[in-house]
Amino acid sequence: MTSPSGTRPSATRQRDADRTRAEILEVAQRVFARDGYAGARVDEIADLTRTTKRMIYYYFSSKEQLYIAVLEKAYTEVRTIERTVDVAHLAPAAAIRTLAELTFDHHDAHREFIKLVAIENIHRGEHIRKSEVLANLGTPVLDIITRILEAGRTSGEFVTEADAIDIHMMISAFCVFRVANQHTFGALFGREMTAPEHRAKQRRMVGEMVVAYLRGS
Repeated sequence: MTSPSGTRPSATRQRDADRTRAEILEVAQRVFARDGYAGARVDEIADLTRTTKRMIYYYFSSKEQLYIAVLEKAYTEVRTIERTVDVAHLAPAAAIRTLAELTFDHHDAHREFIKLVAIENIHRGEHIRKSEVLANLGTPVLDIITRILEAGRTSGEFVTEADAIDIHMMISAFCVFRVANQHTFGALFGREMTAPEHRAKQRRMVGEMVVAYLRGS
């Protein structure tokens, strides 16, 4: 049976459910990033969405499952961006530089992600370890970096011994520090790290830093 518009009721309900779930996740991400896992209140998340606390528990079962779903969403977004690097058609240095710059762009534009990472580290990764979605989510980016490193060593361009985790950590360290430590760094050294006038230089810096390290220069 279809509605007068030709849309099946079940399809409409599914779209409404997907829209509601996405809205809950969007709001929950902001609240968890602002208040942390312990401080966030499901009542507030319900008030800020077009739903109820009961409906949130219907979709996510518990506050912890909602928080884990927020982490899954946040990490999946960054991994999706990483997979856009065209390893097959870029020279090794250009490929690793592109990956570094994409990571920089994502972390600059999604500062709530950095807050969520910091919060989850406070909890010693307790919740992220419970996610089947996140269990192997890091594998694709490590595969990409491994392919870039192998190509660079084969061509003779990369001479430094480093594995994919080393390089991923190096890129993340720069991009995360810039956002996570902006306030303390600014108070101590008088420089606003995330100010627009520094962005282009820092974006270029992270890519060149990794390339220079791999080239041994």
